[in-house]
Amino acid sequence: MKILNEFVPTRKFLKLADEIKDLVDGWNVTDSAAGFPAPSGTVVSCVLKSKYPEKIIVPIFILHYKGPVEVGGLALAADVMGLDGLAVTMGDKPKYGDPITMLPSSEAARDFIRNTVKTKNLKLGCLLTARRSIEDTLARVREPWDFIYFMRLEDQSFPILEQVAAECKKLNKPVYAYFLVGTAKNVDTVKMIGWPTAATMDTVEEKTTKLNGLVDGIIATCAGDAEGDKEMLGKLQKFRS
Repeated sequence: MKILNEFVPTRKFLKLADEIKDLVDGWNVTDSAAGFPAPSGTVVSCVLKSKYPEKIIVPIFILHYKGPVEVGGLALAADVMGLDGLAVTMGDKPKYGDPITMLPSSEAARDFIRNTVKTKNLKLGCLLTARRSIEDTLARVREPWDFIYFMRLEDQSFPILEQVAAECKKLNKPVYAYFLVGTAKNVDTVKMIGWPTAATMDTVEEKTTKLNGLVDGIIATCAGDAEGDKEMLGKLQKFRS
């Protein structure tokens, strides 16, 4: 199982990446999370791929911040630099200005990137939430996405993930689950995100054991607790393959 770390870019992103590079198989890079400007997820991912070509690097690709020309330009850059994919989503609304909806859905953006921009090797994935019906969720899995990210993992949503993973296996699509770990330091951040936690630091290994062999990888994060991330990733080393 691959262990990715959710990477929130800052001005010191190269230093932060260097500190954990030996603990991860790659990074899922956020894209101005919560609508606040941050170093571009796609640009940061291209830099990381140049420095760590052996790592799996996939940025979140939020459409509410981008018009079609920027969508196309960033997708081409990702393609040229050999990123392992873009996780396409409408995403958060920007804190400044109005949401951009010229590409009105992730499916519209996917088709635009493939058919109009004509990327060559770039894989495109979607984000699934456990809050939708299982019928709707599996219908999206069957759409022409290259890979799947599963959000809001918790004990209650685990049976849904099992069904998603089974469908992905039939279709030969990789599936990764977000793995949000609650710590004493990230209580407020987790509350702001509004997601359930998949584990506490004490249950990281127990919960990951259930995922091993079910999903292709997890996107592990302590959401703003940098020291917690290092402790968590240390616990996850035995699951890497």
